[in-house]
Amino acid sequence: MKAKCRFFAVLLLIFCMITTIIAADGDTAEITETVTEEARAGETSPNPQPQFKINAKSAILIEAGTGEVVFAMNEHEKLPIASITKIMTMLLVMEAVDNGKLSLKEPVTISANACRMGGSQVYLEEGEVFTVEELLKAVAVHSANDASVALAEKVSGSEEAFVHLMNEKARELKMNNTNFLDATGLTDEGHYSTAHDIAIMSRELLSKHPKIVYYTTIWHDSFRGGKFDLDNTNKLVKRYSGVTGLKTGFTSKAGFCLAASAERDGTHFISVVLGSESNELRFAESAKLLDFGFANWETARIEKKGQPAGSVRVRKGEVSEIPLEYGENVVILVKKGKKNKLVEKAEIPENISAPVTIGQVVGVLNVELDGNRMASIPITAAGESRRCSFGLMIGMLVKRWAGMFCSCPEKPAVPENVQPTDSPPAPDNTSPPENNPAPGSNPSEDGFQGEDVFYEGPSEDEYDSGEAAVSDEGAVIEEGSVPEEGPVMEEIPILENNSGISEDYGW
Repeated sequence: MKAKCRFFAVLLLIFCMITTIIAADGDTAEITETVTEEARAGETSPNPQPQFKINAKSAILIEAGTGEVVFAMNEHEKLPIASITKIMTMLLVMEAVDNGKLSLKEPVTISANACRMGGSQVYLEEGEVFTVEELLKAVAVHSANDASVALAEKVSGSEEAFVHLMNEKARELKMNNTNFLDATGLTDEGHYSTAHDIAIMSRELLSKHPKIVYYTTIWHDSFRGGKFDLDNTNKLVKRYSGVTGLKTGFTSKAGFCLAASAERDGTHFISVVLGSESNELRFAESAKLLDFGFANWETARIEKKGQPAGSVRVRKGEVSEIPLEYGENVVILVKKGKKNKLVEKAEIPENISAPVTIGQVVGVLNVELDGNRMASIPITAAGESRRCSFGLMIGMLVKRWAGMFCSCPEKPAVPENVQPTDSPPAPDNTSPPENNPAPGSNPSEDGFQGEDVFYEGPSEDEYDSGEAAVSDEGAVIEEGSVPEEGPVMEEIPILENNSGISEDYGW
């Protein structure tokens, strides 16, 4: 009878699940599972209009963490950039170091081609050997053209091959108005970039390879064992608080150029000034841009990557609910004093349709300020759920059914600290119950015979002694009562099983 009941219960369960799947397939509403471009387009980007001008041909100021432009003037005008070019040279060298292609201690043999470079230099001689780090320092601090070519040849085999790599990297970074012809910037005609593109590659260098700051912030050092002085061409290294670099540049056609960077209280700005009229003016104008940035803006860092973001129910899935987590961290640039007014609003659907894979975008966390979206953080699935097909459903039911009918009794657990034994337990010292003679005794009709005593059981007078008697189980026997005759049954405990960078020299 029980088997028939179970059989009909399983049939009813199958019918209910099939009905649910058919009804779910009829639902054509789909949940948006990615952050749309329209949502990102709605994010607010700061674009102030400062009431001042920069004495240069073009200029730009961006925040390094976000890439937000906070000042721009002729930022897309193509201009010669002189030794600002060496930012790209340093970028490619640092990439080679960080990916293991080069070591900072690796020796570099100087070629005849590198020795022929004019302008700012450390006077390398053919056949000399220096380390990658020594040459990188000469480039970052002294803007040495010969050291730049020596490094280019070390990375790519020749300067020509290295220039090809420079232009490939420019395209990768979407520096659409840039063209490199050498690794130094000594060429003016046909070798150009823009303030905007320079800001892009400066940000790439500083954010992806922060170790470069160790070299770009050196004020004074030496080369060739102390025989040659290295003095930084960027005077802001000594004058401006929080400076992190980056690179100067000058030729008669390019004018005085400077890509400068500085960081204070976690906010990092990059300024680019191209075509200033004097050496001193490029530093003053760069400082003016940086001052504007730090006086008016600050960054807020929202670090949530990998943190739990709740859960979501899954329709038509093998797993009915999966956990969620935040997919990334963000940096937001806000007007100074507004950081504490940011509001986070999560958008997560009530349920989604299977299949769901780990890392799939399910919702979004919008960070807003005064009703404007400043950033969006994707919320992703931290688990997975296959679509519950008919075959998968039947397989799950069969496993459950088999468990119902084919379950085998489990072996009772042995209590802790108790060792199993094959021998029977030793008898206790209590008297055997009536009508159950002890081994070795000589039973008779009315009692049992001990060594010298014949015991027939208590008499009525013993129960009338005025005191309550106590039974073998510890129960108090009231006065005058007589316990019922018959064997005493021992209780057996049930064990539970718990499975469970001044002069026309290119710098």
